Amino acid sequence: MGRNTVTVLDIAVRLLAWLILAPLLPGIITKVKAWVACRQGPPVLQLYYDLFRLWNKGVVMSDLASPGFLIAPAVTWMAVVAAALLMPLGRAGCVFPFDGDVLLLIYLLALARFCTAWGAMETGSAFEGMGTVREVSFAVLAEIGIITATLTLAIQSGTITLQHLFAPLPGPSAALLAVGLFIILLAENCRVPFDDPTTHLELTMIHEVMVLDHSGPPLALILHGASVKLMLFAAFLVQAVLPVGVMSPGASLAVLALGVVLVAVAVGLVESLTARLAFRRTPLLLTIGFLFCLFPLILTWMGGLHG
Repeated sequence: MGRNTVTVLDIAVRLLAWLILAPLLPGIITKVKAWVACRQGPPVLQLYYDLFRLWNKGVVMSDLASPGFLIAPAVTWMAVVAAALLMPLGRAGCVFPFDGDVLLLIYLLALARFCTAWGAMETGSAFEGMGTVREVSFAVLAEIGIITATLTLAIQSGTITLQHLFAPLPGPSAALLAVGLFIILLAENCRVPFDDPTTHLELTMIHEVMVLDHSGPPLALILHGASVKLMLFAAFLVQAVLPVGVMSPGASLAVLALGVVLVAVAVGLVESLTARLAFRRTPLLLTIGFLFCLFPLILTWMGGLHG
């Protein structure tokens, strides 16, 4: 079997893993919330059923919208999936490692956000414009946290290549970074206490209001892309705080998978035990998340100066 064949098979297996496994995470979160509330709740595979149902439905489109209304969800989905393929999977590493690929990952996530806002603005609805303003405003603070965490890992590892970026941090720095990245994960994936993907109240909607007018396959792409993004941030968090890269290949994949599931369980517990924040308090919590990412950066930088 030639090297090119092995590479193609590797890409195909990773792509299928991301596409098939990602919708499990929202199901786990929903099931945890149901257990905490002593309810049976929907099945863990509910999102798979919803995606299949949406894919077989037609598309309802406003007369005001241009073809960009349909193109934006597709580009968003492709950008998120491409970012996921850049993410290393423990000792299995990356498919396309190159210098500065972590910057491409950040740019792809920014492209996905831009296209989501673009699709919302295509409707010409003031309601969706309101959600876009809220989403973009809060994203500024969330992206600062991501960049700070990435800079911390880059200083610790001495590289900006994702394959070697996740060098283990000392205990206190890893703990602080874990808290900071978890707060950023909740904000970036529109989870409580920043947002509520199940709400339909005008005063509390952020991301959900941006996709209200989508239906059929475009909505399926949006929901599936959101699950891939959640899995991407969970994998980033786990590899940033645990020494997954120095374990044996089998153990690294097992720890990574278990860590991602535990992150989903933690999200479910947070959503069960906390309420959605008032808008005026959201920037404060995002700033706290940024500070939790900033302190490890300072500790790592000072450690490098005195090392």
